[in-house]
Amino acid sequence: MQKQKFNKVVLAYSGGLDTSIIIPWLKENYGCEVIAVAADVGQGAELSGLEEKAIKTGAKKLYIEDLRREFVEDFVFPTIQAGAVYENEYLLGTSFARPVIAKRIVEIAQAEGADAIAHGCTGKGNDQVRFELTIKAFAPNMPIIAPWRTWELKSREDEIEYAEARQIPLAITRETNYSKDKNLWHLSHEGLDLEDPANEPDYRKILELGVCPEDAPDTPTYITLGFEKGIPTTLDGVEMDGVTLIAKLNELGGQNGIGIVDMVENRLVGMKSRGVYETPGGTILYKAHELLEQLCLDRDTQHYKQQAAIKFAELVYFGQWYTPLREALSAFVSKTQETVTGEVKLKLYKGNIILAGMKSPYSLYNEDIATFGEDHIYNQNDSAGFINLFGLPIKVKALSEGKK
Repeated sequence: MQKQKFNKVVLAYSGGLDTSIIIPWLKENYGCEVIAVAADVGQGAELSGLEEKAIKTGAKKLYIEDLRREFVEDFVFPTIQAGAVYENEYLLGTSFARPVIAKRIVEIAQAEGADAIAHGCTGKGNDQVRFELTIKAFAPNMPIIAPWRTWELKSREDEIEYAEARQIPLAITRETNYSKDKNLWHLSHEGLDLEDPANEPDYRKILELGVCPEDAPDTPTYITLGFEKGIPTTLDGVEMDGVTLIAKLNELGGQNGIGIVDMVENRLVGMKSRGVYETPGGTILYKAHELLEQLCLDRDTQHYKQQAAIKFAELVYFGQWYTPLREALSAFVSKTQETVTGEVKLKLYKGNIILAGMKSPYSLYNEDIATFGEDHIYNQNDSAGFINLFGLPIKVKALSEGKK
């Protein structure tokens, strides 16, 4: 039985299992024309042959939108500047790709005069929230169709059977049916044997962006990253745009076994999930930026910014990019980055990122003051009065307890 009638629906399309079967499902259940939109955020070969596939499975047309530069400059770099890491490990690869995709889908839906927007996110995941909050931010009255919340299919195995019955070609099998998300920043793996946290991942089987640390070269790789106001701009002295820089760091990091994370995270919808993330270039950038901030930020700003980074990461993870709080935090972060300029030299070796020196014209490190040798700037006798005042509340409490 057909559901509500829509004339035209715009679908967030990746060509993966979910969205491949959603095209015929939408037509069967809503009697609508389907406009597919694929966003290029750096997934590479996954976009190959997508137009032919979308049309063959019933789409009226396919938009392929190159969003790589916007993704990096408007989402990735501000998040690096913030130092935002979800639950100490996840570098938000899927999270901050969703707002830029959903924003463009809304723009196309409005240009096409669409009646609704559809997505293939499951009712158990975070992505449904990220997509829909962005849609609400730009088209608050736009109807949203989320098949996973309503259709009769209950598992990825059911989806494969649905696809096979309609001769929809798939690039996976039941044995390789990991749930993956790939973009310029990262590659995630979920499902199958990874659903049991007791299982050690077979990295040699699942890794695509790099190698296991034990398989990395025995000779370290040295690199130097240059930053301007917290934004990475050069690699080994060569200026690069963000897209090119991240791609090159993915290559170098992957070769050295950098950026492999296996974690159990707390999803926004309440459950815990286990995933393996590959983020070689991003891991290098985060580390280099963090090290440079140690040199350039004063203590109070650095410590407060670390607290704000936790909230910033939650906002990104929860899909709340287009909110007043995220914008306010970004304004704070931008102010802190005015002096985060300089160069960081790193040694990449078997999964490790080791500092090999850094410098900045805004460095707050003063060797004359910090030296263990003789100096004529810092009067060590001053510390006695400082300690007496700083420790006065502790002393008063001890006296009140009758301690001598």
